[in-house]
Amino acid sequence: MALTGSWKLALEEGGKSPKTIVSYLASVKALADFLARNRLPDDTELVGAQAIRAFLVAEIERTSAVSAQVHYRNLRVYFGWLAREGEREAANPMQLVDKPSAPPKVKPFLADDDLGKLVKACSGTSFEDRRDTALLRILIDTGVRVSGLAGLRYHSSDYSLTDVFLSQRRLRVRLKGGRETWVPVGAKSAAAIDRYIRARARIPRAADSPWLWLGTRGRGVDHMTDSGIRAMLKRRGNEAGVQGVHPHRFRHTFADNWLAQGGSVDDLMHIAGWTTYDMPLLYAKGRGIARAHEAHQRLSPGDRI
Repeated sequence: MALTGSWKLALEEGGKSPKTIVSYLASVKALADFLARNRLPDDTELVGAQAIRAFLVAEIERTSAVSAQVHYRNLRVYFGWLAREGEREAANPMQLVDKPSAPPKVKPFLADDDLGKLVKACSGTSFEDRRDTALLRILIDTGVRVSGLAGLRYHSSDYSLTDVFLSQRRLRVRLKGGRETWVPVGAKSAAAIDRYIRARARIPRAADSPWLWLGTRGRGVDHMTDSGIRAMLKRRGNEAGVQGVHPHRFRHTFADNWLAQGGSVDDLMHIAGWTTYDMPLLYAKGRGIARAHEAHQRLSPGDRI
């Protein structure tokens, strides 16, 4: 644990997001706690593959295989950094540890009817209604990560200080690691953002905020963060009678709808901000199940009897 402060500085230097850094450090602490409880060596030079395997097995039993996979990923980064920094002369123990297997789970999508109910729940003309409609429209239209959505800036005249370009129908979104990408939006999303910006201009505090989204509750009303967006989605979901509304569910839904309409995996990868084909190919594979169901509706042997 004595080296985690130095590792944190290295992660910050590498442009890792605050949430990623918290996750990385939490995995090292969890391993250190496990080693201490079981009276195993916790020195960076002495920690071996067998102890790490035991830790991951314990995590699977305590939480889930998915949680153990997160720890596995984070510890690979940590021990790799130790080796590069010369803080461990022995071989990297993670090279002898297999990634925990987790059976894939069916990801829940939002049906068109549910999306319509959510948009209808924000159909008023108040500031909150205009803001929430714009947020929902962007999530439906792009499946953007909530961190990138919350991090959008706005300035009415200085293009270097804004991420909103409605005439071009695109947004400049910051991805994990500080990268930027352009995300296209449709006509309805652009119109909803425009209505919100006009409502925003009537809020006195808007002039002093560099952020697009303004809050109305609690602290930090000058910037509606990702936690505020999550709370809004939950509240609007309750109003609309749609359960389990959260940002990543829109991401799943967007990817599935994109592929269902014949969109390419390459385009999906760029719009969603993925840097590898792993995630879009996973959704493409999931689409195969949906295609099989659609084919069964047309060809159902039971319906002929």
